[in-house]
Amino acid sequence: MKTTGFPEVDALYKAREGKVDLVDVPEFGFVTVDGAGAPDDETFAHAIQALYSVSYGAHFLLKKAQGQAPRVMALEALWWVEGSEAQAMMRLIAAGQASMDASDRADWRWRLMIAQLPPIEATIIEEAITDAKAKKSIDALDGVRFERWTEGPSAQILHVGPYATEQLSVIALHEAIADHGLRPRGRHHEIYLGDPRRAEPEKLRTILRQPVEPAS
Repeated sequence: MKTTGFPEVDALYKAREGKVDLVDVPEFGFVTVDGAGAPDDETFAHAIQALYSVSYGAHFLLKKAQGQAPRVMALEALWWVEGSEAQAMMRLIAAGQASMDASDRADWRWRLMIAQLPPIEATIIEEAITDAKAKKSIDALDGVRFERWTEGPSAQILHVGPYATEQLSVIALHEAIADHGLRPRGRHHEIYLGDPRRAEPEKLRTILRQPVEPAS
């Protein structure tokens, strides 16, 4: 990923393949949109399109007004499931005791996000949403919003390759979390380096991040 001009931000968007790093993620502004279902559903694709439209719109609005703007950041997603049985299954998957094939992808919940670096704030995003709606007919634009979020202490690892093999990296991540006397909290977080819609499966690079807290 190209540098942003914010070294402290760049450090959080780097990870090592097969190596788990502990990071502390401060507050960021994000454009986000929520949804449910498998990532190959049309709804997911439309949500990605909406986020990129707004993020690039904000970038060019700021550049026009000030002569420069921070680069558009990577697509990210939080993933989770509702219900005790589904949550128990996901814990088994993270522990390597069940396959991803055992989960019902219709039960998956997601929040797609793109971080917005200063000086981009809510007012610019609101203008970018209005502009995007005037130019494109994307239903997901109605659900796009700006919010600030602090993730805090987290563990992360870089997965290289297709999403079908991601579970191996998930298992390594959770094993390292336990080895550090920590436990998962919050939602599984993925950061897609490059455009996941265009990269060849074997060249996909995904940061897997899991917020953590002391196990005791």
